[in-house]
Amino acid sequence: MTIKIGDKLPEGTLAEFIEVESEGCSLGPNTFKVSELTKGKTIAVFGLPGAFTPTCSAKHVPGYVQHAAELKAKGVDEIWCISVNDAFVMGAWGREQKSTGIVRMMADGNADFSKALGLDADFSKFNMGTRSQRYSMLVVDGTVKQLNIEAAGKFEVSNAETLLAQLA
Repeated sequence: MTIKIGDKLPEGTLAEFIEVESEGCSLGPNTFKVSELTKGKTIAVFGLPGAFTPTCSAKHVPGYVQHAAELKAKGVDEIWCISVNDAFVMGAWGREQKSTGIVRMMADGNADFSKALGLDADFSKFNMGTRSQRYSMLVVDGTVKQLNIEAAGKFEVSNAETLLAQLA
């Protein structure tokens, strides 16, 4: 079953590569409970098939980096990019995309969270296994308030501009 507007996010964990050690976060991969991270926050979440892939690298992540200040001005506390990659890859991709400190690059290594959302996709024909569909959502205190799921092979509704317009 696919998540829909009005649903609470499912229980799950995501991993993030932490560049700078701080209280409660050690250097390297750290695992976080989604329910704890979303509590009392407004989060712009976008999911995509994979780090370092063409559309994801050329359009999807750069759009959220470019529009981050506007999203935050409209009440977004954090921006997350979720992909079925490991935290090391997501950390390296975040550095390459210059998104560190702007977009949290969240790893869903085994696609467990994507599957729980009902937004997993079979990319076996591309030798990529199970991945995430391309989507965006606005999450307020763990509840989905906006949801934009792309048709296969498309990049039309999960961009930062669409989510920004929905916040107006």
